[in-house]
Amino acid sequence: MSETTGDTPLAQPDPIPAPTGIVVGIDGSEQSHYALKWAAREAHRRGRPLHLVTAYTVPIFAASGLDGGYATVDDDVIRQGAEAVLREAAATIADFDITVDARVENGDAAGVLIEQSETAELLVFGSRGRGGFIGRMLGSVSSALPAHSTCPTVVVPLKCAPRIDAEIPDGTMGAAPGATKIADVENVVSVGVDGSEHARLAVLVAAEQAQRDGRRLRVICAVQPYTGSLAWMPAPVDREELFAEIRAQLDAGEAWLRSHFPRLEMIVDLIEGAPVEVLSEASRTSKLLVVGTRGRGGFAGMLLGSTTDGVLHHAKGPVMVVRNHEDPRLEDRAGFGPALQA
Repeated sequence: MSETTGDTPLAQPDPIPAPTGIVVGIDGSEQSHYALKWAAREAHRRGRPLHLVTAYTVPIFAASGLDGGYATVDDDVIRQGAEAVLREAAATIADFDITVDARVENGDAAGVLIEQSETAELLVFGSRGRGGFIGRMLGSVSSALPAHSTCPTVVVPLKCAPRIDAEIPDGTMGAAPGATKIADVENVVSVGVDGSEHARLAVLVAAEQAQRDGRRLRVICAVQPYTGSLAWMPAPVDREELFAEIRAQLDAGEAWLRSHFPRLEMIVDLIEGAPVEVLSEASRTSKLLVVGTRGRGGFAGMLLGSTTDGVLHHAKGPVMVVRNHEDPRLEDRAGFGPALQA
């Protein structure tokens, strides 16, 4: 692990090299603490460097009274506070056998992290943070980053803190002395699909993650249940036919995926239920849930952009959001049979 602590300010090489491994946003909050621990374990599993980043802006206060004007807080004081937060964060993961560096950036937190994502392999942050004098590092930032980051992002909700505390660096649950066993968490990576290109890209990334970590892949297609809002559907038998059609298309998609990941253990589930609820529940029992940034609708309101946003707000475990990008493996999908269509 590289040296990042001490009594002197953190080293800031000039120019600072662009991050090429895993970047984690730090703001001193409990949320970012668990995002850091998850990111450190992921860096250990991937054998990649970990970059700790915090950002701040210098606040300007309007003066009141007879002498009008504006006052600013000393930039050095704020920067020293930010560096102290990073030193504390680095000390938290000192036992991990990974390369770590830390940097303080002056600027809007969302903009800083989005810029970091241009060269990073993965961007990790907590579901929300306290902001404070360092700036709104998380919070609204955690809503902006999945939509604008160049690389995949992972949001780590505070709800999954017990499972993170129970893991050791290799991802084994409850193996550390005195650790609490989290029985419900399965050795599986889950991914939501809806027939969109975004979802197919998410499936490929999820399969890569599962294969790299030695885990099973669970592909989930959730279809909105029959309610008054779907009264336009002609008859229950038509819905049964619809499910049969979707299953046939999912089988074709599974055959395509197996052609690229022949040794990966996978299951494909077609579930009747509200997508946000189905995927949020899947996050509770999965090591990782993967979703695309948005879909095109799919059958009866399956995975939509709003669904991804809803999952991020209600997830009970880490959620990876995969941005749209080019992947040559999509070109042979048509050769395996009918595909889900919006």
